[in-house]
Amino acid sequence: MARISLQVNGIEQAHEVEPRLLLVHYLRDVLGLTGTHVGCDTSQCGSCTVMLDGRTVKSCTMLAVQVDGSELLTIEGLASGGRLHPVQESFWEEHGLQCGFCTPGVILSAVGLLRDVPDPDEHAIRAGIEGNLCRCTGYHNIVKAVQSAAKKLARSPSGAGPAQSPAGG
Repeated sequence: MARISLQVNGIEQAHEVEPRLLLVHYLRDVLGLTGTHVGCDTSQCGSCTVMLDGRTVKSCTMLAVQVDGSELLTIEGLASGGRLHPVQESFWEEHGLQCGFCTPGVILSAVGLLRDVPDPDEHAIRAGIEGNLCRCTGYHNIVKAVQSAAKKLARSPSGAGPAQSPAGG
């Protein structure tokens, strides 16, 4: 067993884990954060995307021991004070989801994209979410949702919306 401690969604966590435990299983099975989905187990679909120290990563191909000492943000930690993050709001308003399985990963990828590229065009959005596969939507409304979120974030005083990543990214 290995001892890890990290901050998840702003809360300090410390656990003994098997050294081979995948981060996605640590989140789901140890912490009960089931918004991070297991899709392909090969880093292809992006359903398991989370933010590690302010950058998006696929948690199905990372070991929990690799995040020792880090700050992690999952979809459960994105909303703040009972208010959805602007990206979450935009996905709802622009119908950027259907079955919802890929949505947590796509939203976190969009948050990361909008931190790096505050006013992306359609091509930049599609490139920014290319590691996330959606089998339902055809991406049109996802792109519209990210464009809408970019406008909301540009209007917010901090430019970051109501929630920050734990890294303050």
